[in-house]
Amino acid sequence: MIEKDTFFNRDLSWLGFNERVLMEAGRDQVPLLERIKFLSIYSSNLDEFYRVRMPVLMALDTLTKEKENEEAYRAAKAEIDRQQRGFGKILSENILPELLEQNIHWIYNQEMPSKLREQTGKVFFNEILAVLHPVRIDIEEKVFFAQNNRLYQIVILKDEQEKERIELVNVPSDLLPRFYQFQADGQRYVVFLDDIIKQHLEHLFPKDKITGVFNVKITRDAELRLEEELDADMAAMIEKELAKRDLGLATRFLCEPGIPLRCLYRIIYALKLEKASVVEGGVYHNLKDLGHFPLEDKALEYPGRTALNAVDIPPGKTLFEQIAEQDILIHVPYESYDPILRFFNEAAHDPAVEEVYCTLYRVANPSRIIQALISASQNGKKVTAMLELKARFDEANNIKWAAQMKAAGVKIIYSSVSFKVHAKVALLKRREGEGKKYLGLLATGNLNESTARFYTDHILLTAYEPMLKELELLFGFLGKKKKRPAEEDFIDFKHLLVAQFNLQSRFLALIDQEIQNASKGLSSGITIKLNNLEERVLIAKLYEASRAGVKVQLLVRSICCLIPGVKGQSEQIQVRRIVDRYLEHGRVFVFHNQGDEKVFLGSADWMNRNIYSRIEVCFPVYEVNLKKDLINILDLQLADNVQAVELNDHLQNITLTGKPEIRSQEAIYAFIETKLIKTSPHEEIL
Repeated sequence: MIEKDTFFNRDLSWLGFNERVLMEAGRDQVPLLERIKFLSIYSSNLDEFYRVRMPVLMALDTLTKEKENEEAYRAAKAEIDRQQRGFGKILSENILPELLEQNIHWIYNQEMPSKLREQTGKVFFNEILAVLHPVRIDIEEKVFFAQNNRLYQIVILKDEQEKERIELVNVPSDLLPRFYQFQADGQRYVVFLDDIIKQHLEHLFPKDKITGVFNVKITRDAELRLEEELDADMAAMIEKELAKRDLGLATRFLCEPGIPLRCLYRIIYALKLEKASVVEGGVYHNLKDLGHFPLEDKALEYPGRTALNAVDIPPGKTLFEQIAEQDILIHVPYESYDPILRFFNEAAHDPAVEEVYCTLYRVANPSRIIQALISASQNGKKVTAMLELKARFDEANNIKWAAQMKAAGVKIIYSSVSFKVHAKVALLKRREGEGKKYLGLLATGNLNESTARFYTDHILLTAYEPMLKELELLFGFLGKKKKRPAEEDFIDFKHLLVAQFNLQSRFLALIDQEIQNASKGLSSGITIKLNNLEERVLIAKLYEASRAGVKVQLLVRSICCLIPGVKGQSEQIQVRRIVDRYLEHGRVFVFHNQGDEKVFLGSADWMNRNIYSRIEVCFPVYEVNLKKDLINILDLQLADNVQAVELNDHLQNITLTGKPEIRSQEAIYAFIETKLIKTSPHEEIL
């Protein structure tokens, strides 16, 4: 037995996930346009990593000077460099040649063909020139503030006296398309906005000789600095901080290779980038813009798929009546999101509904759910929305919706600065006779009809009153707007698992029960599906389960700090990661319980933030057939040998093989389609 539990570094683990995304971009089996989208996703993910996590790694390296932190920072940089080389190889050896086979010539790090000059010139003078703003770079002049994640070109010039100077020219991809299409000699060309500007820079500097042009980008720290203030206007406080977000500390200076060192140093000092990580990337940056690559061809995309009709409501009957008869579990995007929208629409117009409560984290824009809440309020119902203003990068959207709902009479609750409300729940109170009945919605994903088309999640619609009365107590606590639950706020949850109350302790107890069963020679097992696994108390308990002989199967999409397969620690633990056309997002927890499985769903990953700094809600699935469906879906995912990889004890993504080939997302759709005898597909999903 090892003396001390060991754990993966969370940031290196996350980089392993992003490598898995990159692997998908390099797979020949994936349609060409989808592979280009995976390159976009990889780039977007990496940008967020530099905005959110690199500042933390840099601070730890600088402040603590501990060897472990220094090694993590250096290892992260080395891994990113390695992946970026792989990115370039996929582009040059796979994507570009295959586009040429489609008669599409993407000008990528090549000389612009002279035959396009007239067409690109028209675009330059008619569209681009008006929004170019050259700035002279001089360390003795007033410092120019380069905006976060905006593109620039470093232009090195010599005047008529051969005196060198540097100009910074913006690449206005925030105002104009990043890619332009042209036709010439029967061939289609796709050209970067950057290259059109570069081709016509002589018109900006007609008296100078251009000796070098290099693309650069600066990434800044995205963290909001919020302080708890008595009676503070949370929306105003966050708006104030949002205005500062793009003024944050520079964490990365990404530059095209080849900038002369004398010029590079002048730029770093002039733009005050001394503390930023200088990264030589490719020729082009912000390749998340590949999500808007100008090519539309259904043959080069995933085949269309229709969302299945999970709820068959006869004419003259309501969804609420269906829920009252039995629980309904919806698996998006395989099944239509329509019942969720109908849940809120019926609530808005059902005369018997008197009160509506819900939590909102990331919502669609526009949001049909919020429109239904506004209608409910205007129809005289008491509507309360717990709107999380601190949902990273969705703050501005949520502030906008908060103002609109307030204007319509919706009561808005904001969380404390010290924790976020990440739960995905809604509660309705209906008047029936002399009493009240409850209807509830509990989900693993956001109440967001847009992401429901490509995030895999599970949504439970239930009328089970004991559980929903606990949900009512939780909304009562949230209405107090407390920093943390105090002793007088104690809620004895019997059904729900709620972070800050009982979530961690209940999960530990459930694992302990499997350990006890194994120690008695009884059947045992744990299967958990998460987005992220970091929290060490829970990981240590899984290690303990492994040492006791409990088989632990984990599906972890992204961060995984648990190290599987270590002798004396985790020999009974298997970790797999699935990346496919839909983003795996649902959190599912199954405890064998001697064959009478206990199944939970919920919003909570096992991250430090979820356990200690958020309100999360996990909930049991009691109905036997619904439990069986979830277990069958998990079994299909565990059997995946096409889109799944296995994590080894060195953090590597190990591809799987085997016959027959099982691609879980296709198999799950087929399973649900077969199960729904009265399927009436009607809605195309991505």
